[in-house]
Amino acid sequence: MSHPRAPSAGHPAAPGTPPAQGHSAAPAVPPAQGHPAAPAVPPAQGHPAAPGAPPELGRHSVPCASAAPPPGRRAVLGALAGVALGGVALGAAGCSGVRAPAGRATPPPASALPRTTPWRPGPGEVEPAAKLRAVRVVEAIGAWPEGHGGAAAARSRVAALGLPTALVGQAGPLAPAAEQAALQVVFAQYGGILSRSASVLVVCRQWTRRGGEVASGGTTVDVRLSRGAHGWTVDALHPARPGPPATALPADTRAALSDARVTLPPAAVADLRSGRVHSSVTRAMRALARSHRIEVSVVRSGHPLDVFGTDRPSDHPRGRAFDVWRIGGHAVVDPATSRSLIERFMRDAAATGSYNVGGPVPLTGGGPGQFFSDATHHDHVHIGFRA
Repeated sequence: MSHPRAPSAGHPAAPGTPPAQGHSAAPAVPPAQGHPAAPAVPPAQGHPAAPGAPPELGRHSVPCASAAPPPGRRAVLGALAGVALGGVALGAAGCSGVRAPAGRATPPPASALPRTTPWRPGPGEVEPAAKLRAVRVVEAIGAWPEGHGGAAAARSRVAALGLPTALVGQAGPLAPAAEQAALQVVFAQYGGILSRSASVLVVCRQWTRRGGEVASGGTTVDVRLSRGAHGWTVDALHPARPGPPATALPADTRAALSDARVTLPPAAVADLRSGRVHSSVTRAMRALARSHRIEVSVVRSGHPLDVFGTDRPSDHPRGRAFDVWRIGGHAVVDPATSRSLIERFMRDAAATGSYNVGGPVPLTGGGPGQFFSDATHHDHVHIGFRA
């Protein structure tokens, strides 16, 4: 999957493989026309925080809480144990494509759910309408006020968006049995973008309340969309399936999980804990973290099995790649983020041994096809390994 030609969605195929249709290093896909964004759904949990200021839970949260910038280093351990959120500090978690202004919500009572805010695309997005459509259906299914849980209520919320109610049956871990749920989208990333179809990877954290106990979790959902005469619609949902935790983990994996400069979302934490991620990935995370604070969006699960728009296997499901959406607190998609910072990071990623580094900045040098850029990688840096 080195890159003599521009790939399609996040992980180009082996040398000599013809480029994916619609996914060369061509100009960005034009924005959708003539279709207003999906109707807004009420914010999760019925009490939005200030716009652009989602809650923050420390570095890691597991199966549906995403990672936020460094503050509480070991919050993940509590999440892994399924503890109540009680007095966890909340703050800006970067739930939009651009770094949100700092803002803090008051910690909820022990049995209350955190305040959340609807995700909104920021400037610099290639196809904001597709991302917004994908996010809204995840928010609609994954959050509900007390007394509005269950599949029937979820179908009503999805129908209000003008989307197929059958999507609820595909939600899996996004719709657990609970009296009440709150969901915060941390980031929405392209898994692939073509002229009339797209994959949007919605990274989220989720809190549920059942029997007076609050538990945290999260997932990443690969939302498949198609564009018709009236704009983008959602065709399918593919939530992350990380698998059970391994009984023992390699030293590199344990070190990456505990590195305060590596922020992992819940599905990625579960990926590492499953033992199905290659040490080349975890070693690269730690090497990059020596020079940069990195926020990972996707590792193995929650990503398309094949390079989007092709039948070529992706490196992600094989545990041989990871994507970074924020570097040193700066979102890759944000036009205000220094291009030199992104270029330096991409070259540092190649220096870790990655054969396949993609991002928004076209680079020269390196090995044959080692660097690539296309519309899909406008919002993150892809770092892939052969083994």
